[in-house]
Amino acid sequence: MSSNKRKKSVLGRGLKAILQSPETDITAVDISGDYVAGAIAELDIDRIETNPFQPRSNFDESLLKELADSIVTQGVIQPVTVRKLGFEKYQLIAGERRLRASKLAGIKSIPAFIRVANDEQMLELALIENIHRHDLNAIEVSISYARLIDECKLTQEKLSERLGKSRSAITNFLRLLKLPPEIQIALRDDVISMGHARALITIKEEEAQIKLLKKIITESLNVRQVEDLVRQINSPKATKAKSTSKISLPEKYNQTPAELSLKLSSKVSLRRSNKGQGSIVISFNNDDDLDRILNIIK
Repeated sequence: MSSNKRKKSVLGRGLKAILQSPETDITAVDISGDYVAGAIAELDIDRIETNPFQPRSNFDESLLKELADSIVTQGVIQPVTVRKLGFEKYQLIAGERRLRASKLAGIKSIPAFIRVANDEQMLELALIENIHRHDLNAIEVSISYARLIDECKLTQEKLSERLGKSRSAITNFLRLLKLPPEIQIALRDDVISMGHARALITIKEEEAQIKLLKKIITESLNVRQVEDLVRQINSPKATKAKSTSKISLPEKYNQTPAELSLKLSSKVSLRRSNKGQGSIVISFNNDDDLDRILNIIK
């Protein structure tokens, strides 16, 4: 029987025949590649192996319990995706959270898209599917990007096309993996934000990075404050020169700017040199504001 006739006869027997046929059994014949079984089947959960390429490392137990409760009442709404390893043997490609919650709910079967893929395709599918989840943290996304580049042989340009992300966005995530483990853990656990981490990356010395990380945590510094501190760390000479050129006011004038600001309802700065020369600068927002201030002064 020709190959075409064999395929037609198998397809004519329905999904069960396709899944049980040696022609779609990866243990019987090499059919790796972009092959899709083309339908959803209800699979026995015990026949589905977990995904060794799963990029997610943390699963919130309370959220899993919530999903399990939902599955008990409503069932699994979105099918998982599996690949066929052999007769009645499958491996998860995407949907581990749904699979875990289903096991927790005590159900025996789960709807699944079935496809056949080689390991490299499976890794790429799993990584890309997980990257588009909203609950991945920045470090998990960064690791997924790195694995797609290293293990799936994708360039940053190809990766940006596959994901619909800019190359600069991908580069920014990849740079996070160059940070010390302490900072990566803080970012992973939402102790600091992506903005904090991107500022810390620009510090050359790891010791200085860790020191500033501790300061961020203990003093609850925002991103702008961290960026200012990073500039001081990276340009100490310029910062020192700027600070030495600044002349402090005599003590009797220390409260003068605040008093004038209160009286004029506007920001006031007072500058004075060692020779006693200087200026008073009064800020205003528009012409009406200026007229208001002039009327007070007059």
